[in-house]
Amino acid sequence: MSLTPSGTLADPQYIIADLRRELEESRAERDKAQCKLNERTTERDEALIRETAMAEVLQVINSSPGDPGPVFQAIVEKAHTLCGAVCGSLQIWDGEKFRGVAMRGFPEPMVEAVRQGYISGPNHPCRRLLEGERIAHCVDMAAVDDPVTRLGAKLSGIRTVAYVALRKDDALLGQIVAGRLEVRPYTAAELALLESFAAQAVIAIENARLLTELREALEQQTATAEVLQVINASPGNLAPVFDAILENAHSLCNAPSGSRQIVDGEQFRAVATRGLTEAYAAMLRRGVRPYGLDPKAIVQFDFAERLAQDPGNQNARVAVEIEKLRTVLFVPLLKDGVLIGRIAAGRQEVRPFTDKQIALLQNFAAQAVVAMENARLLTETREALEQQTATAEVLQVINSSPGNLTPVFEAMLEKAMRLCQAVQGHIWRMDCELAYGIATRGSARFVEWMRQNTPIQPAPGSALDRLMQGEPIVYQPDCTDQEVYRENSLYREFIDTSNIRTSMMVGLRKDGTLL
Repeated sequence: MSLTPSGTLADPQYIIADLRRELEESRAERDKAQCKLNERTTERDEALIRETAMAEVLQVINSSPGDPGPVFQAIVEKAHTLCGAVCGSLQIWDGEKFRGVAMRGFPEPMVEAVRQGYISGPNHPCRRLLEGERIAHCVDMAAVDDPVTRLGAKLSGIRTVAYVALRKDDALLGQIVAGRLEVRPYTAAELALLESFAAQAVIAIENARLLTELREALEQQTATAEVLQVINASPGNLAPVFDAILENAHSLCNAPSGSRQIVDGEQFRAVATRGLTEAYAAMLRRGVRPYGLDPKAIVQFDFAERLAQDPGNQNARVAVEIEKLRTVLFVPLLKDGVLIGRIAAGRQEVRPFTDKQIALLQNFAAQAVVAMENARLLTETREALEQQTATAEVLQVINSSPGNLTPVFEAMLEKAMRLCQAVQGHIWRMDCELAYGIATRGSARFVEWMRQNTPIQPAPGSALDRLMQGEPIVYQPDCTDQEVYRENSLYREFIDTSNIRTSMMVGLRKDGTLL
Protein backbone atom coordinates (compact mmCIF):
# COMPACT_ATOMS: atom_id res chain seq x y z
CA MET A 1 0.00 0.00 0.00
CA SER A 2 1.44 3.37 -1.01
CA LEU A 3 1.67 6.51 1.15
CA THR A 4 0.60 9.97 0.23
CA PRO A 5 3.30 12.59 -0.38
CA SER A 6 2.55 14.11 3.02
CA GLY A 7 3.15 10.76 4.67
CA THR A 8 -0.47 10.38 5.81
CA LEU A 9 -2.64 7.35 5.04
CA ALA A 10 -3.80 7.03 1.40
CA ASP A 11 -7.31 7.76 0.33
CA PRO A 12 -9.42 4.50 0.48
CA GLN A 13 -10.72 5.22 -3.01
CA TYR A 14 -7.23 4.95 -4.40
CA ILE A 15 -6.64 1.75 -2.56
CA ILE A 16 -9.85 0.21 -3.92
CA ALA A 17 -8.98 1.29 -7.49
CA ASP A 18 -5.53 -0.30 -7.20
CA LEU A 19 -7.01 -3.53 -5.95
CA ARG A 20 -9.60 -3.63 -8.75
CA ARG A 21 -6.91 -3.03 -11.35
CA GLU A 22 -4.77 -5.82 -9.96
CA LEU A 23 -7.81 -8.11 -9.91
CA GLU A 24 -8.60 -7.39 -13.58
CA GLU A 25 -4.99 -8.02 -14.53
CA SER A 26 -5.05 -11.33 -12.68
CA ARG A 27 -8.32 -12.31 -14.38
CA ALA A 28 -6.90 -11.39 -17.79
CA GLU A 29 -3.80 -13.48 -17.15
CA ARG A 30 -6.01 -16.31 -15.90
CA ASP A 31 -8.24 -16.11 -19.00
CA LYS A 32 -5.20 -15.99 -21.23
CA ALA A 33 -3.75 -19.04 -19.51
CA GLN A 34 -7.11 -20.78 -19.80
CA CYS A 35 -7.23 -20.02 -23.53
CA LYS A 36 -3.76 -21.44 -23.96
CA LEU A 37 -4.77 -24.46 -21.91
CA ASN A 38 -7.89 -24.91 -24.04
CA GLU A 39 -5.81 -24.61 -27.22
CA ARG A 40 -3.31 -27.14 -25.93
CA THR A 41 -6.14 -29.44 -24.86
CA THR A 42 -7.78 -29.11 -28.28
CA GLU A 43 -4.47 -29.75 -30.00
CA ARG A 44 -3.87 -32.70 -27.73
CA ASP A 45 -7.33 -34.12 -28.39
CA GLU A 46 -6.99 -33.55 -32.16
CA ALA A 47 -3.55 -35.12 -32.12
CA LEU A 48 -4.91 -38.06 -30.14
CA ILE A 49 -7.77 -38.46 -32.62
CA ARG A 50 -5.32 -38.26 -35.55
CA GLU A 51 -2.90 -40.70 -33.94
CA THR A 52 -5.76 -43.06 -33.11
CA ALA A 53 -7.01 -42.86 -36.70
CA MET A 54 -3.49 -43.43 -38.03
CA ALA A 55 -3.01 -46.37 -35.67
CA GLU A 56 -6.31 -47.87 -36.80
CA VAL A 57 -5.27 -47.54 -40.44
CA LEU A 58 -1.89 -49.12 -39.70
CA GLN A 59 -3.71 -51.93 -37.91
CA VAL A 60 -5.83 -52.50 -41.03
CA ILE A 61 -2.64 -52.48 -43.15
CA ASN A 62 -1.09 -55.14 -40.91
CA SER A 63 -4.23 -57.27 -40.88
CA SER A 64 -4.73 -57.11 -44.66
CA PRO A 65 -1.37 -58.03 -46.21
CA GLY A 66 -1.58 -57.98 -49.98
CA ASP A 67 -5.19 -56.76 -49.97
CA PRO A 68 -5.26 -52.94 -50.08
CA GLY A 69 -9.05 -52.76 -50.47
CA PRO A 70 -9.91 -52.62 -46.73
CA VAL A 71 -6.97 -50.26 -46.17
CA PHE A 72 -8.18 -47.84 -48.83
CA GLN A 73 -11.68 -47.84 -47.39
CA ALA A 74 -10.37 -47.21 -43.87
CA ILE A 75 -8.17 -44.36 -45.11
CA VAL A 76 -11.11 -42.68 -46.87
CA GLU A 77 -13.33 -43.04 -43.81
CA LYS A 78 -10.76 -41.64 -41.36
CA ALA A 79 -9.46 -38.87 -43.62
CA HIS A 80 -12.94 -37.60 -44.46
CA THR A 81 -14.13 -37.72 -40.86
CA LEU A 82 -11.15 -35.81 -39.49
CA CYS A 83 -11.15 -33.21 -42.29
CA GLY A 84 -14.87 -32.53 -42.35
CA ALA A 85 -15.43 -34.06 -45.81
CA VAL A 86 -18.79 -35.70 -46.44
CA CYS A 87 -17.91 -37.58 -49.60
CA GLY A 88 -15.02 -38.54 -51.86
CA SER A 89 -12.85 -41.46 -52.87
CA LEU A 90 -9.41 -42.98 -53.16
CA GLN A 91 -8.46 -43.42 -56.79
CA ILE A 92 -5.67 -45.30 -58.54
CA TRP A 93 -3.88 -43.84 -61.58
CA ASP A 94 -3.33 -46.53 -64.25
CA GLY A 95 -1.41 -44.33 -66.64
CA GLU A 96 -4.50 -43.25 -68.56
CA LYS A 97 -7.36 -42.92 -66.10
CA PHE A 98 -8.13 -42.30 -62.45
CA ARG A 99 -10.16 -45.24 -61.23
CA GLY A 100 -11.95 -45.32 -57.88
CA VAL A 101 -11.13 -48.24 -55.55
CA ALA A 102 -12.73 -46.88 -52.35
CA MET A 103 -15.73 -44.54 -52.18
CA ARG A 104 -17.66 -42.73 -49.44
CA GLY A 105 -20.83 -40.67 -49.52
CA PHE A 106 -21.34 -40.77 -53.30
CA PRO A 107 -24.70 -41.52 -54.89
CA GLU A 108 -24.75 -44.72 -56.93
CA PRO A 109 -24.36 -43.07 -60.38
CA MET A 110 -21.23 -41.30 -59.15
CA VAL A 111 -19.88 -44.51 -57.61
CA GLU A 112 -20.26 -46.34 -60.91
CA ALA A 113 -18.69 -43.51 -62.93
CA VAL A 114 -15.66 -43.26 -60.63
CA ARG A 115 -15.25 -47.04 -60.46
CA GLN A 116 -15.13 -47.27 -64.27
CA GLY A 117 -12.52 -44.51 -64.35
CA TYR A 118 -12.28 -41.16 -66.05
CA ILE A 119 -9.81 -39.11 -68.05
CA SER A 120 -9.27 -35.64 -66.61
CA GLY A 121 -9.89 -32.76 -68.99
CA PRO A 122 -7.38 -29.93 -69.47
CA ASN A 123 -9.13 -27.76 -66.86
CA HIS A 124 -9.94 -30.50 -64.38
CA PRO A 125 -8.39 -29.67 -60.98
CA CYS A 126 -6.64 -33.04 -60.69
CA ARG A 127 -4.76 -32.26 -63.92
CA ARG A 128 -2.41 -30.28 -61.67
CA LEU A 129 -1.44 -33.52 -59.91
CA LEU A 130 -0.46 -35.01 -63.27
CA GLU A 131 1.74 -31.97 -63.78
CA GLY A 132 3.59 -32.60 -60.51
CA GLU A 133 1.70 -30.69 -57.80
CA ARG A 134 1.04 -32.31 -54.42
CA ILE A 135 -2.42 -30.83 -53.82
CA ALA A 136 -5.15 -29.42 -56.05
CA HIS A 137 -7.64 -27.42 -53.97
CA CYS A 138 -10.81 -26.41 -55.81
CA VAL A 139 -12.92 -24.00 -53.76
CA ASP A 140 -15.99 -24.23 -56.02
CA MET A 141 -16.43 -27.05 -58.55
CA ALA A 142 -19.35 -25.21 -60.12
CA ALA A 143 -16.96 -22.50 -61.33
CA VAL A 144 -14.63 -24.88 -63.19
CA ASP A 145 -14.90 -24.89 -66.99
CA ASP A 146 -14.45 -28.62 -67.56
CA PRO A 147 -17.10 -31.16 -68.70
CA VAL A 148 -15.81 -34.01 -66.51
CA THR A 149 -15.68 -31.71 -63.50
CA ARG A 150 -19.21 -30.41 -64.16
CA LEU A 151 -20.51 -33.98 -64.52
CA GLY A 152 -18.87 -34.98 -61.25
CA ALA A 153 -20.34 -31.96 -59.48
CA LYS A 154 -23.78 -32.74 -60.88
CA LEU A 155 -23.68 -36.43 -59.90
CA SER A 156 -22.19 -35.91 -56.43
CA GLY A 157 -23.33 -32.41 -55.40
CA ILE A 158 -19.77 -31.49 -54.43
CA ARG A 159 -18.78 -27.82 -54.30
CA THR A 160 -15.44 -27.61 -52.49
CA VAL A 161 -13.01 -30.48 -53.14
CA ALA A 162 -9.38 -31.29 -52.41
CA TYR A 163 -7.26 -33.66 -54.52
CA VAL A 164 -4.16 -35.01 -52.76
CA ALA A 165 -1.57 -36.96 -54.74
CA LEU A 166 -0.32 -40.46 -53.88
CA ARG A 167 3.32 -40.58 -54.98
CA LYS A 168 6.19 -43.07 -54.77
CA ASP A 169 9.57 -41.72 -55.86
CA ASP A 170 7.83 -38.93 -57.81
CA ALA A 171 5.68 -41.46 -59.65
CA LEU A 172 1.95 -40.73 -59.43
CA LEU A 173 0.06 -43.74 -58.04
CA GLY A 174 -3.33 -42.14 -57.43
CA GLN A 175 -5.14 -39.54 -55.36
CA ILE A 176 -7.37 -38.99 -52.34
CA VAL A 177 -10.45 -36.91 -53.12
CA ALA A 178 -12.27 -35.13 -50.25
CA GLY A 179 -15.46 -33.19 -51.00
CA ARG A 180 -17.86 -30.84 -49.25
CA LEU A 181 -21.37 -30.03 -50.39
CA GLU A 182 -20.96 -26.36 -49.53
CA VAL A 183 -18.35 -23.79 -50.54
CA ARG A 184 -15.99 -24.04 -47.55
CA PRO A 185 -12.24 -24.17 -48.28
CA TYR A 186 -10.03 -26.62 -46.45
CA THR A 187 -7.54 -25.24 -43.96
CA ALA A 188 -3.81 -25.79 -44.25
CA ALA A 189 -4.00 -28.20 -41.31
CA GLU A 190 -6.76 -30.23 -42.98
CA LEU A 191 -4.80 -30.45 -46.23
CA ALA A 192 -1.71 -31.53 -44.29
CA LEU A 193 -3.80 -34.21 -42.60
CA LEU A 194 -5.02 -35.46 -45.99
CA GLU A 195 -1.37 -35.70 -47.09
CA SER A 196 -0.63 -37.86 -44.03
CA PHE A 197 -3.35 -40.30 -45.05
CA ALA A 198 -2.08 -40.19 -48.63
CA ALA A 199 1.32 -41.32 -47.34
CA GLN A 200 -0.34 -44.26 -45.61
CA ALA A 201 -2.16 -45.18 -48.82
CA VAL A 202 1.20 -45.24 -50.61
CA ILE A 203 2.56 -47.59 -47.93
CA ALA A 204 -0.43 -49.89 -48.44
CA ILE A 205 0.01 -49.86 -52.22
CA GLU A 206 3.73 -50.55 -51.94
CA ASN A 207 3.19 -53.36 -49.41
CA ALA A 208 0.59 -54.96 -51.67
CA ARG A 209 2.89 -54.63 -54.67
CA LEU A 210 5.87 -56.17 -52.88
CA LEU A 211 3.75 -58.99 -51.45
CA THR A 212 2.16 -59.65 -54.85
CA GLU A 213 5.56 -59.74 -56.54
CA LEU A 214 6.87 -62.08 -53.83
CA ARG A 215 3.83 -64.35 -54.17
CA GLU A 216 4.10 -64.36 -57.98
CA ALA A 217 7.83 -65.10 -57.84
CA LEU A 218 7.18 -67.98 -55.43
CA GLU A 219 4.38 -69.32 -57.63
CA GLN A 220 6.62 -69.10 -60.70
CA GLN A 221 9.49 -70.85 -58.94
CA THR A 222 7.14 -73.54 -57.67
CA ALA A 223 5.65 -74.01 -61.12
CA THR A 224 9.09 -74.17 -62.73
CA ALA A 225 10.25 -76.70 -60.15
CA GLU A 226 7.15 -78.83 -60.77
CA VAL A 227 7.75 -78.84 -64.52
CA LEU A 228 11.42 -79.71 -64.06
CA GLN A 229 10.40 -82.50 -61.71
CA VAL A 230 8.05 -83.89 -64.36
CA ILE A 231 10.82 -83.62 -66.97
CA ASN A 232 13.19 -85.57 -64.73
CA ALA A 233 10.53 -88.14 -63.86
CA SER A 234 9.48 -88.66 -67.49
CA PRO A 235 12.68 -88.99 -69.55
CA GLY A 236 11.73 -89.21 -73.20
CA ASN A 237 7.99 -89.02 -72.44
CA LEU A 238 6.77 -85.57 -73.41
CA ALA A 239 3.04 -85.99 -72.80
CA PRO A 240 3.09 -85.42 -69.00
CA VAL A 241 5.63 -82.62 -69.47
CA PHE A 242 3.41 -80.76 -71.92
CA ASP A 243 0.39 -81.25 -69.65
CA ALA A 244 2.33 -79.85 -66.67
CA ILE A 245 3.61 -76.88 -68.69
CA LEU A 246 0.10 -76.00 -69.90
CA GLU A 247 -1.43 -76.37 -66.45
CA ASN A 248 1.14 -74.13 -64.75
CA ALA A 249 1.50 -71.58 -67.55
CA HIS A 250 -2.23 -71.09 -67.99
CA SER A 251 -2.90 -70.90 -64.25
CA LEU A 252 -0.25 -68.23 -63.66
CA CYS A 253 -1.38 -66.19 -66.67
CA ASN A 254 -5.13 -66.45 -65.98
CA ALA A 255 -5.78 -68.31 -69.22
CA PRO A 256 -8.64 -70.83 -68.87
CA SER A 257 -7.80 -72.66 -72.09
CA GLY A 258 -5.12 -73.26 -74.69
CA SER A 259 -2.82 -75.81 -76.22
CA ARG A 260 0.75 -76.86 -76.84
CA GLN A 261 1.44 -77.34 -80.55
CA ILE A 262 4.33 -78.66 -82.65
CA VAL A 263 5.28 -77.85 -86.21
CA ASP A 264 4.05 -80.50 -88.64
CA GLY A 265 4.90 -79.48 -92.17
CA GLU A 266 3.10 -76.22 -92.88
CA GLN A 267 0.71 -76.70 -89.97
CA PHE A 268 0.70 -76.59 -86.19
CA ARG A 269 -0.58 -79.76 -84.57
CA ALA A 270 -1.69 -79.87 -80.91
CA VAL A 271 0.01 -82.43 -78.68
CA ALA A 272 -1.58 -81.16 -75.44
CA THR A 273 -4.78 -79.20 -74.80
CA ARG A 274 -6.46 -77.67 -71.74
CA GLY A 275 -9.95 -76.30 -71.18
CA LEU A 276 -11.14 -76.93 -74.75
CA THR A 277 -14.12 -78.87 -76.04
CA GLU A 278 -13.26 -82.23 -77.58
CA ALA A 279 -14.43 -81.05 -81.01
CA TYR A 280 -12.05 -78.10 -81.05
CA ALA A 281 -9.21 -80.09 -79.45
CA ALA A 282 -9.60 -82.74 -82.17
CA MET A 283 -9.39 -80.05 -84.86
CA LEU A 284 -6.16 -78.74 -83.32
CA ARG A 285 -4.74 -82.27 -83.10
CA ARG A 286 -5.38 -82.72 -86.83
CA GLY A 287 -3.47 -79.49 -87.51
CA VAL A 288 -4.18 -75.84 -88.29
CA ARG A 289 -2.41 -73.21 -90.35
CA PRO A 290 -0.78 -70.18 -88.65
CA TYR A 291 -3.40 -67.59 -89.74
CA GLY A 292 -0.98 -65.84 -92.09
CA LEU A 293 0.91 -64.34 -89.12
CA ASP A 294 4.64 -64.59 -88.46
CA PRO A 295 4.87 -67.96 -86.66
CA LYS A 296 8.20 -66.99 -85.08
CA ALA A 297 6.75 -63.87 -83.44
CA ILE A 298 4.73 -63.44 -80.25
CA VAL A 299 1.24 -62.48 -81.39
CA GLN A 300 -2.13 -61.97 -79.76
CA PHE A 301 -5.41 -60.97 -81.32
CA ASP A 302 -9.18 -61.03 -80.99
CA PHE A 303 -10.56 -64.19 -82.64
CA ALA A 304 -13.76 -62.35 -83.59
CA GLU A 305 -11.77 -59.72 -85.48
CA ARG A 306 -9.73 -62.45 -87.17
CA LEU A 307 -12.92 -64.21 -88.27
CA ALA A 308 -14.31 -60.93 -89.64
CA GLN A 309 -11.12 -60.51 -91.71
CA ASP A 310 -11.18 -64.11 -92.92
CA PRO A 311 -14.78 -65.47 -92.87
CA GLY A 312 -13.67 -68.70 -94.55
CA ASN A 313 -11.27 -69.64 -91.76
CA GLN A 314 -12.95 -72.68 -90.24
CA ASN A 315 -10.62 -72.79 -87.25
CA ALA A 316 -11.43 -69.20 -86.31
CA ARG A 317 -15.14 -69.86 -86.79
CA VAL A 318 -15.11 -72.87 -84.46
CA ALA A 319 -13.00 -70.93 -81.94
CA VAL A 320 -15.51 -68.08 -81.85
CA GLU A 321 -18.82 -69.92 -82.25
CA ILE A 322 -18.14 -73.08 -80.23
CA GLU A 323 -15.29 -72.20 -77.85
CA LYS A 324 -16.44 -68.57 -77.44
CA LEU A 325 -12.77 -67.57 -77.53
CA ARG A 326 -11.86 -63.91 -77.95
CA THR A 327 -8.33 -63.08 -76.83
CA VAL A 328 -5.64 -65.56 -77.89
CA LEU A 329 -1.88 -65.42 -77.42
CA PHE A 330 0.74 -67.45 -79.33
CA VAL A 331 4.28 -67.78 -77.99
CA PRO A 332 6.72 -69.58 -80.33
CA LEU A 333 9.06 -72.40 -79.34
CA LEU A 334 12.44 -71.75 -80.97
CA LYS A 335 15.56 -73.95 -80.94
CA ASP A 336 18.61 -72.15 -82.34
CA GLY A 337 16.27 -69.90 -84.30
CA VAL A 338 14.32 -72.84 -85.74
CA LEU A 339 10.56 -72.92 -85.07
CA ILE A 340 9.56 -76.22 -83.47
CA GLY A 341 6.17 -75.34 -82.00
CA ARG A 342 4.19 -72.82 -79.95
CA ILE A 343 2.12 -72.39 -76.79
CA ALA A 344 -1.39 -70.99 -77.19
CA ALA A 345 -3.36 -69.34 -74.37
CA GLY A 346 -6.97 -68.18 -74.71
CA ARG A 347 -9.62 -66.17 -72.90
CA GLN A 348 -13.33 -65.88 -73.56
CA GLU A 349 -13.31 -62.11 -73.02
CA VAL A 350 -11.40 -59.33 -74.76
CA ARG A 351 -8.60 -58.88 -72.21
CA PRO A 352 -5.09 -58.74 -73.65
CA PHE A 353 -2.27 -60.51 -71.85
CA THR A 354 0.14 -58.22 -70.01
CA ASP A 355 3.88 -58.01 -70.69
CA LYS A 356 4.50 -59.87 -67.43
CA GLN A 357 2.16 -62.70 -68.45
CA ILE A 358 3.78 -62.91 -71.89
CA ALA A 359 7.20 -63.14 -70.23
CA LEU A 360 5.86 -65.98 -68.05
CA LEU A 361 4.65 -67.90 -71.10
CA GLN A 362 8.05 -67.35 -72.73
CA ASN A 363 9.68 -68.94 -69.69
CA PHE A 364 7.43 -71.98 -69.98
CA ALA A 365 8.07 -72.08 -73.72
CA ALA A 366 11.78 -72.30 -72.96
CA GLN A 367 11.08 -75.22 -70.61
CA ALA A 368 9.10 -76.96 -73.36
CA VAL A 369 12.08 -76.56 -75.71
CA VAL A 370 14.38 -78.06 -73.05
CA ALA A 371 12.00 -81.00 -72.61
CA MET A 372 11.80 -81.60 -76.37
CA GLU A 373 15.57 -81.39 -76.73
CA ASN A 374 16.08 -83.79 -73.81
CA ALA A 375 13.60 -86.22 -75.36
CA ARG A 376 15.31 -85.93 -78.75
CA LEU A 377 18.75 -86.59 -77.29
CA LEU A 378 17.43 -89.48 -75.23
CA THR A 379 15.66 -90.95 -78.26
CA GLU A 380 18.79 -90.61 -80.40
CA THR A 381 20.88 -92.25 -77.68
CA ARG A 382 18.37 -95.08 -77.30
CA GLU A 383 18.14 -95.58 -81.06
CA ALA A 384 21.92 -95.56 -81.41
CA LEU A 385 22.20 -98.14 -78.63
CA GLU A 386 19.49 -100.29 -80.21
CA GLN A 387 21.24 -100.09 -83.59
CA GLN A 388 24.58 -101.03 -82.07
CA THR A 389 22.96 -103.90 -80.20
CA ALA A 390 21.19 -105.12 -83.35
CA THR A 391 24.42 -104.89 -85.36
CA ALA A 392 26.29 -106.83 -82.68
CA GLU A 393 23.58 -109.51 -82.67
CA VAL A 394 23.74 -109.85 -86.47
CA LEU A 395 27.55 -110.11 -86.33
CA GLN A 396 27.17 -112.77 -83.68
CA VAL A 397 24.85 -114.74 -86.00
CA ILE A 398 27.33 -114.32 -88.85
CA ASN A 399 30.14 -115.65 -86.67
CA SER A 400 28.08 -118.57 -85.45
CA SER A 401 26.82 -119.52 -88.95
CA PRO A 402 29.84 -119.56 -91.29
CA GLY A 403 28.72 -120.32 -94.82
CA ASN A 404 25.02 -120.43 -93.89
CA LEU A 405 23.33 -117.19 -94.91
CA THR A 406 19.74 -118.07 -94.05
CA PRO A 407 19.94 -117.36 -90.31
CA VAL A 408 21.98 -114.23 -91.09
CA PHE A 409 19.30 -112.86 -93.43
CA GLU A 410 16.56 -113.77 -90.95
CA ALA A 411 18.38 -111.96 -88.16
CA MET A 412 19.02 -108.89 -90.36
CA LEU A 413 15.38 -108.69 -91.40
CA GLU A 414 14.10 -109.12 -87.84
CA LYS A 415 16.38 -106.38 -86.49
CA ALA A 416 15.63 -103.98 -89.35
CA MET A 417 11.86 -104.40 -88.99
CA ARG A 418 11.99 -103.93 -85.22
CA LEU A 419 14.11 -100.78 -85.41
CA CYS A 420 11.94 -99.31 -88.19
CA GLN A 421 8.64 -100.40 -86.60
CA ALA A 422 7.61 -102.38 -89.68
CA VAL A 423 5.02 -105.18 -89.58
CA GLN A 424 5.93 -106.92 -92.86
CA GLY A 425 9.31 -107.33 -94.51
CA HIS A 426 11.42 -109.37 -96.89
CA ILE A 427 14.86 -109.56 -98.45
CA TRP A 428 15.19 -110.09 -102.19
CA ARG A 429 18.14 -111.59 -104.03
CA MET A 430 18.48 -110.60 -107.68
CA ASP A 431 19.54 -113.15 -110.26
CA CYS A 432 19.48 -111.78 -113.79
CA GLU A 433 16.02 -110.26 -114.07
CA LEU A 434 14.38 -112.44 -111.43
CA ALA A 435 13.93 -111.66 -107.73
CA TYR A 436 14.11 -114.48 -105.16
CA GLY A 437 12.67 -114.03 -101.68
CA ILE A 438 15.40 -115.26 -99.31
CA ALA A 439 13.89 -114.00 -96.05
CA THR A 440 10.30 -113.07 -95.20
CA ARG A 441 8.58 -111.93 -92.01
CA GLY A 442 4.96 -110.98 -91.41
CA SER A 443 1.58 -112.68 -91.47
CA ALA A 444 1.41 -116.41 -92.21
CA ARG A 445 -0.64 -115.65 -95.32
CA PHE A 446 2.03 -113.30 -96.67
CA VAL A 447 4.89 -115.70 -95.88
CA GLU A 448 3.06 -118.50 -97.70
CA TRP A 449 2.36 -116.27 -100.72
CA MET A 450 6.07 -115.40 -100.96
CA ARG A 451 7.01 -119.10 -100.76
CA GLN A 452 4.65 -120.05 -103.57
CA ASN A 453 5.16 -117.11 -105.97
CA THR A 454 8.92 -116.40 -105.99
CA PRO A 455 10.99 -115.98 -107.97
CA ILE A 456 9.18 -113.16 -109.72
CA GLN A 457 10.02 -110.75 -112.47
CA PRO A 458 9.71 -107.18 -111.12
CA ALA A 459 6.74 -105.37 -112.64
CA PRO A 460 7.63 -102.17 -114.52
CA GLY A 461 7.34 -99.20 -112.14
CA SER A 462 7.44 -101.36 -109.00
CA ALA A 463 9.89 -100.66 -106.18
CA LEU A 464 12.12 -103.55 -107.31
CA ASP A 465 12.12 -102.28 -110.88
CA ARG A 466 13.08 -98.78 -109.72
CA LEU A 467 15.96 -100.22 -107.70
CA MET A 468 17.11 -102.08 -110.80
CA GLN A 469 16.99 -98.77 -112.68
CA GLY A 470 19.50 -97.31 -110.21
CA GLU A 471 17.50 -95.65 -107.42
CA PRO A 472 19.23 -96.29 -104.05
CA ILE A 473 16.05 -96.07 -101.93
CA VAL A 474 12.41 -96.27 -102.97
CA TYR A 475 9.84 -94.85 -100.54
CA GLN A 476 6.11 -95.26 -101.25
CA PRO A 477 3.76 -93.43 -98.83
CA ASP A 478 0.79 -95.36 -100.27
CA CYS A 479 1.47 -98.45 -102.35
CA THR A 480 -2.14 -98.61 -103.51
CA ASP A 481 -1.80 -95.16 -105.04
CA GLN A 482 0.87 -96.34 -107.53
CA GLU A 483 0.09 -96.84 -111.20
CA VAL A 484 1.69 -100.29 -111.13
CA TYR A 485 -0.83 -101.32 -108.45
CA ARG A 486 -3.71 -100.48 -110.77
CA GLU A 487 -2.19 -102.04 -113.91
CA ASN A 488 -0.29 -105.16 -112.75
CA SER A 489 -2.38 -107.95 -111.22
CA LEU A 490 0.60 -109.82 -109.66
CA TYR A 491 1.87 -106.65 -107.97
CA ARG A 492 -1.64 -105.89 -106.76
CA GLU A 493 -1.95 -109.42 -105.37
CA PHE A 494 1.41 -109.00 -103.63
CA ILE A 495 0.33 -105.70 -101.99
CA ASP A 496 -3.13 -106.95 -101.02
CA THR A 497 -1.78 -110.19 -99.57
CA SER A 498 0.88 -108.43 -97.51
CA ASN A 499 -1.63 -105.75 -96.46
CA ILE A 500 1.14 -103.21 -96.95
CA ARG A 501 0.27 -99.54 -97.49
CA THR A 502 3.49 -97.64 -96.75
CA SER A 503 6.78 -99.23 -97.82
CA MET A 504 10.46 -98.45 -98.09
CA MET A 505 12.93 -100.58 -100.07
CA VAL A 506 16.70 -100.16 -99.89
CA GLY A 507 18.99 -101.59 -102.54
CA LEU A 508 21.88 -103.93 -101.66
CA ARG A 509 24.75 -103.09 -104.02
CA LYS A 510 28.31 -104.20 -104.53
CA ASP A 511 30.42 -101.99 -106.80
CA GLY A 512 27.24 -100.49 -108.20
CA THR A 513 25.64 -103.89 -108.92
CA LEU A 514 22.27 -104.65 -107.36
CA LEU A 515 22.54 -107.89 -105.42
